[in-house]
Amino acid sequence: MSRWLLVLIALLLILGTTQPASAAVVYPNSITALGDSITTAYDSTALGNNFVNSWSTGTNILVNSMYLRIFVLNPTIQGKATNLAVSGSKMVDLNGQASQLNRKAQYITILIGANDVCTPSMATMTDVTTFRYQFDTAMQTVTKKAPKARVLVLSIPDIYNLWYILKDNSSARTTWSLFSICQSMLANPLFTLQADVDRRAAVRQRNIDFNTQLQSVCAAYSQCKFDNNAVFNTGFVVSDVSPIDYFHPSMSGQAKLAGVAWNASGLAGP
Repeated sequence: MSRWLLVLIALLLILGTTQPASAAVVYPNSITALGDSITTAYDSTALGNNFVNSWSTGTNILVNSMYLRIFVLNPTIQGKATNLAVSGSKMVDLNGQASQLNRKAQYITILIGANDVCTPSMATMTDVTTFRYQFDTAMQTVTKKAPKARVLVLSIPDIYNLWYILKDNSSARTTWSLFSICQSMLANPLFTLQADVDRRAAVRQRNIDFNTQLQSVCAAYSQCKFDNNAVFNTGFVVSDVSPIDYFHPSMSGQAKLAGVAWNASGLAGP
């Protein structure tokens, strides 16, 4: 084994990210990520995509992605991490990503749907029935393209929480307005008129409804595992959000996602 691999393994062990391996756990030899800008680590440390920081397939030890955690337990996965996520993707785009899967793919992560919630207005959010149909269509493609792969589906983060933790930050408010970020939720962030209160509640409910569909569809596929809303229920804080756009996860946010995903995956052992 090369010297840098030994160093990497030692560092990961020092970080305390591994747990005792269970004899029942089978670790994959490859991992493929599908999703949107969260999984491309958009704006996490620099403007644009930062794949190295991806919670799923990244190689930045400070994030300690799913890929790196698996690598510690199964070094044969080295160099077999593929990120097919595309910034700006909505659920309608997932099927196209799934069509690119390698038939030999062993482990697939899916995190998508935030852009179906975060739209220019409430009226332009994706319909729940349409969202479900699009996800089911993509899952059918996943099972056809990679029939032996295990699939981990993460819930959409709580967008309301993003508004709540940053609404009093003037830089965040300016950025949201200037770049029209997630106006369905983030428009008029300090307004307390009933219409604004009701709008935020309705958008959050759509967020919840989408996660319900993710769980329901995933349950219909034996190889699919939903995170039981672990990501949605995670309390992200200001430092977990990018100071570039005040919307995407920062590097620490990506690290938190990686930890939540790992614990939800079942790969961490019992």
